[in-house]
Amino acid sequence: MPARRKARKRALDVLYEADMRARPPVEVLAGYLQRLEQPRPEHLGYAIGLIEGVAANQARIDELIDSYAEGWTLDRMPAVDRNLARVAIYELLYVDEIDDAVAISEAVELARQMSTDDSPRFLNGILGRIAEYATR
Repeated sequence: MPARRKARKRALDVLYEADMRARPPVEVLAGYLQRLEQPRPEHLGYAIGLIEGVAANQARIDELIDSYAEGWTLDRMPAVDRNLARVAIYELLYVDEIDDAVAISEAVELARQMSTDDSPRFLNGILGRIAEYATR
């Protein structure tokens, strides 16, 4: 698995836990880092950046999800999909060195591995619409 995909998966794990436990992502991240064995993986820095970035911009990210998820609310979405969307939207809007197509395809691939059969198509659609919005 490529390093950035591993970082996205770690970020998803922490964000999912924070979501399920109704805890701030940075608080869950701190606990995760305390439990992490040494040596720390090289992709950890990117994962931390994703988690902190999503946490710092979560209100705006969630607003975009609410606006572009046709027929779905954040609460009705599977938690994995909701948090994959958060990571990808953070990359779309705030990480210039990641191409939009890469951010979208990585989220879709992780959804294929970890969520429902409908999740890849759902995420591809919402992220594509948000990417169009972001380039305007």
